[in-house]
Amino acid sequence: MSKPLRLGTRGSALALAQSQLVADSLTTATGRPVELVRIVTAGDRSAAPVAQLGVGVFVSALRDALLANQIDFAVHSYKDLPTAPPPGLHIAAVPQREDPRDALIARDNMTLAELAPGAAIGTGAVRRIAQLHALGLQLQVTPIRGNVDSRIARVLGPEADLDAVVLARAGVVRLGRAAEITETLDPMLMLPAPAQGALAIECRSDNADLVELLAALDHAPSRAAVTAERAMLATLEAGCSAPVAAHAELAEGEQGDEIYLRGAVISPDGARAVRLSRTGTPADAAEIGKALAADLLDAGADTLMGSTE
Repeated sequence: MSKPLRLGTRGSALALAQSQLVADSLTTATGRPVELVRIVTAGDRSAAPVAQLGVGVFVSALRDALLANQIDFAVHSYKDLPTAPPPGLHIAAVPQREDPRDALIARDNMTLAELAPGAAIGTGAVRRIAQLHALGLQLQVTPIRGNVDSRIARVLGPEADLDAVVLARAGVVRLGRAAEITETLDPMLMLPAPAQGALAIECRSDNADLVELLAALDHAPSRAAVTAERAMLATLEAGCSAPVAAHAELAEGEQGDEIYLRGAVISPDGARAVRLSRTGTPADAAEIGKALAADLLDAGADTLMGSTE
């Protein structure tokens, strides 16, 4: 029997669910057993808003464990990863992406349009807060933190204090709570975060055998979509601290598959936004993202600066 591969994961219910999904898929695909190794991150220990904690707060401890050979590979929510690739590590696989859209969970089965003016709606993402303000529904948007279960409890639990919350649909589905979603939000209303719904499987780049083994889980269309979205984000980061959203879809075109990438930069108060799109081939995914970022900046996205705390 092969020695089990050590898969590093955060200890949250969602992280464990995602990691178990990957572990089971890898064992099915390759026959290799996998054991989960829980790693505590700085983000797990802090109650501060995510915007204050900074990019990569849930990632660095896993990457440190990888580089120290305490684990063989790690599973991340791809949208949590900093855009700069770290030396010595490699994204060996992007499994098939879950639905990237945002989801509303509201009391009394309400949709977003049915919430009354002044209704209290909670979310932890600056991007969602900005887009909720931009809709002009006069909702009282409350920044919240916590895991998926604790956020849903603020709407459906015995001590509920909110009328609704907005979460990534993928996380709710992976925790088996899809039945509580009252509306899956159209990207025209709420454009997702770059790489939302996607997982990244990361290992040391010098472990050629493991790189090859993990490649069995790679889903090329998901990788192409995420590559386009994150290339846009990476190009914007230097000159734009406003909330950024992106959504890439693959569709069949006249010359084969095409990527249709939509991107937006919204001022934190929702008063101003720049929204544009680009198309191209999956092979040019990164270039499409960079070009769309350049278009957004040319259209004034870099003026939409503001505090994101």
